[in-house]
Amino acid sequence: MNAPTRKPRVALVFGGRSSEHGISCVTAGSVLAAIDRDAYDVVPVGIATDGRWVLEADEPGRLAIRGNDLPEVDSAGSPVALMGATTGTDLVVAEPSSVPSVIGEVDVVFPLLHGPWGEDGTLQGMLEMAGVRYVGSGVLASAVGMDKAYMKVVLQAAGLPVTPGIVVTRAEWDQDPVGTRARVEALGFPSFAKPARAGSSMGISKVHDVDEVDEAMAEAFRHDPKVLVEQSMEGSREVECGVLGTLEGPAETSRPGEVRTGGDHEFYDFEAKYLADQQTEIDIPADLPPGTEKELRDMAVRAFEALSCEGLARVDFFVTPDGSLVINELNTMPGFTPTSMYPQLWAASGMTYPELVDRLIRLALARDTGLR
Repeated sequence: MNAPTRKPRVALVFGGRSSEHGISCVTAGSVLAAIDRDAYDVVPVGIATDGRWVLEADEPGRLAIRGNDLPEVDSAGSPVALMGATTGTDLVVAEPSSVPSVIGEVDVVFPLLHGPWGEDGTLQGMLEMAGVRYVGSGVLASAVGMDKAYMKVVLQAAGLPVTPGIVVTRAEWDQDPVGTRARVEALGFPSFAKPARAGSSMGISKVHDVDEVDEAMAEAFRHDPKVLVEQSMEGSREVECGVLGTLEGPAETSRPGEVRTGGDHEFYDFEAKYLADQQTEIDIPADLPPGTEKELRDMAVRAFEALSCEGLARVDFFVTPDGSLVINELNTMPGFTPTSMYPQLWAASGMTYPELVDRLIRLALARDTGLR
């Protein structure tokens, strides 16, 4: 009689050192609650804000938003490390003053990190070096997807339309504030100043006139020494599309959804995304002519392929008043709670949240690491 086959072991890695630590924890709580425990063994691994990796409690409720308070990784947990080996990858737990113990072999890592030190290719590079399979895009796609300035370069090279904008570094701003301010003014108002390498709408300001430039730049520089200033695309609609890899053939796309902010929110900022109460409306599917929806979904796959993405991505568009499409950005690890846009798009397209989680894990298990 053959011994029963061991279930694949999935390490959920979340938290991290970026300003999006709390949202990453919320995402992890959602995935912990949804993952099929009959199909997978699950090990929650948190990265504290100081960079320490710890074994976290398998308690989804602890990782929920409480009012306006975001959860955090408990840095007092047992330290852990991934140890690569020729036969697999062990997750080692080290208690103080004790011999490290091993929690079996990790078959796949599900990175649920947003922002720098996790979504930007750094974690992906570490996992590649360790020979560990993981969910989502590889090093290059993650790095380019995180850096919105380079993302525009790649998308434009692929013949895709992007939002007009300029890049401003902290060095340029410090050395020539007058000239740099003139460059921003020449772009026209209103505009948006945003960190080039941040997500969840962190550090973004709408700039209505030249008097607001300095404050907006200071806020963006708090998150990144490289800032992207873009035209605001006034009068355009914000429409987003989910892209999901397949085991065979090209990636699939969801029905697109439109974001409409209300109340005191001029744009889809952090509070409107995660904390606002009934002030943001999402229409899925977006009310688009069939031809426009097809063009948008085709363009989303082209953007996914241009960056060499894998697994998942959300592509954000502007639909201009004349009906033309412009890509705002692509996210290689979009918000992933059940109420986030990406899972909602797939739910409206016939795929439940647990099914989406399972699909992504199966995609990761089916591929090799590196160039193999």
